[in-house]
Amino acid sequence: MQVRDTDIPDVKEIQPTVHGDERGFFLETYSARRYAEHGIPTSFVQDNWSRSRRGILRGLHYQVQQAQGKLVQVMSGEVFDVAVDLRRGSETFGRWVGVILSAGKKNQLWIPPGFAHGFLVLSDVADFVYKCTDYYAPEHERCLSWNDPTVAIDWPFDSEPTLSEKDHNGQSLNEVRAVDV
Repeated sequence: MQVRDTDIPDVKEIQPTVHGDERGFFLETYSARRYAEHGIPTSFVQDNWSRSRRGILRGLHYQVQQAQGKLVQVMSGEVFDVAVDLRRGSETFGRWVGVILSAGKKNQLWIPPGFAHGFLVLSDVADFVYKCTDYYAPEHERCLSWNDPTVAIDWPFDSEPTLSEKDHNGQSLNEVRAVDV
């Protein structure tokens, strides 16, 4: 397994070791001992799976209480995955990182608690799965606007994305409540 720091060092891209031959492949998608060696939590409480089509943008979601760390990956297709630092007092507050996650690359992204998270589907369909360090708490969920000019995410699309109503009404960085973690 290889772990690479992104431009925000607490967000890490993980490339699991893949064992393959003419029969197919095998890889560990998570090993508490191995991930703990790289500072990634060993206690996840919830797994989620979403399926979306090309041009769907989900996010940028975060929780002001019960902040969730997320270990994310794509099981089929390809997405542009984004994390925005919303941690109160962080040196990288308001900065973002983006990584292309794909079933072909089999890579993962670790996003610590205190980050807004979202993704844009680049393939016809994508199955996106992730582990969470805390439970979903809709009363604490908020949404950072995907196109806030202060954050200035460089999304890789050539037309407007398809958004949910909640995501369409996201707040600007100036309006969001920083997350205590």
